[in-house]
Amino acid sequence: QVQLVESGGGLVQAGDSLRLSCAASGRTFISNYVMAWFRQAPGKDREFIGVISGSGIRTYYADSVKGRFTISRDNAKNTVYLQMNSLNTEDTAAYYCAADELWSIRADEYDYWGQGTQVFVSS
Repeated sequence: QVQLVESGGGLVQAGDSLRLSCAASGRTFISNYVMAWFRQAPGKDREFIGVISGSGIRTYYADSVKGRFTISRDNAKNTVYLQMNSLNTEDTAAYYCAADELWSIRADEYDYWGQGTQVFVSS
């Protein structure tokens, strides 16, 4: 069982940067889990952003954020990060972290989810 809590969301202006955190807890080593970030804008489906392997060596990003967003993790702190640069209004959404033992970019394949943190990007 893994519990996830996101933080770091807020209101920023276009072009700004923001870093989200996802703190994990549970009776297991967080390094055993693949961690991913998704987002969901009002009226839209949940969208894959990126994923990082348990060791942190492997990452993969959606084309919409590639080159702007970076996922990293600190297993000693049980925390995963999403660094977001060059934000634009289309990045406005609720952002969620998710965990699973297997690598995937599909939301329906992740067993554990945080409650989400909201990001608003103004023009």
